[in-house]
This record gives sequence, structure tokens and C-alpha cells, in this order.
Amino acid sequence: MAKIKYIEFNGTEHEADVANGLSVMEGAIQNDIPGIDADCGGGMSCATCHVYINDDEWFRKLPEKEMGEDDMLDQAFEPKSNSRLSCQLIVSDDLDGLTVHMPEKQV
Repeated sequence: MAKIKYIEFNGTEHEADVANGLSVMEGAIQNDIPGIDADCGGGMSCATCHVYINDDEWFRKLPEKEMGEDDMLDQAFEPKSNSRLSCQLIVSDDLDGLTVHMPEKQV
């Protein structure tokens, strides 16, 4: 289990204990955290679970992007070099303490 911090665009912070094996997106949905819509349910086909990883050290710790993730991020609202799809970030003990920032809106 990992404690994940979700920060909304307006600065509102939420923390959730997310079970290993779930995605960061699923953790947000299960804990009713606003800002991650997840319209496709985690199928990497909508980009409505887009988040920013603002800490460079955390960004480097994350697994490499799967094929197609960058293509979906191109469809997201204001993608940046530190953008990820939270449906592709699978929780493990190694992610304990991860902070994700949500964009102003999901497209």
C-alpha cells in the first residue's frame, strides 16, 4: 500500500492510501478525489486521468511510458514534459509518498 497525494489545480490537497496493484487513477476514483475523470476506466483511450509529476526525482523513478501513452497525452489538456496518465501508474510500495498534480481540466 502506498500513500498518494493528489493536488487539484486550485491547490486543494487529498491523500489516499492506495492498495498495491491498483493504478493511481483507480486510487483517485475509489477515494472520490475530484480532478481525475477516467472516462475510459483505465483503458488508455481518453487522457482524462492526466496528471503532472512535478518532482523530477519521482518522475525518474516511475516506469517508462507504455507505447501509446505519449499519443494519448497529446490529446490531454496542456500536456507537459512531466505529464503522465495516472491509469498507467501502478501502485507499489515504491510509490509511497508520490504526489500528482491535476491540470485545470480534463479534456
